[in-house]
Amino acid sequence: MRLTEFTEFMYDEFGRRTADAMLVDHVILDLGGRTGAEAIEAGVDPREVWRALCRDFDVPRERW
Repeated sequence: MRLTEFTEFMYDEFGRRTADAMLVDHVILDLGGRTGAEAIEAGVDPREVWRALCRDFDVPRERW
């Protein structure tokens, strides 16, 4: 998944303001206790970050 697609998914699902805050504030245990922004910066595929956030925030699986 490209970063632009990831950002679009985040904004569509959570809204721009919430998505931006989640990306830098929410620690994702499944990704080594990093925030989404830290994980992406470390080279984690944005798709994995997206799925981890969907799990953490109970997004219905059909929207992953």
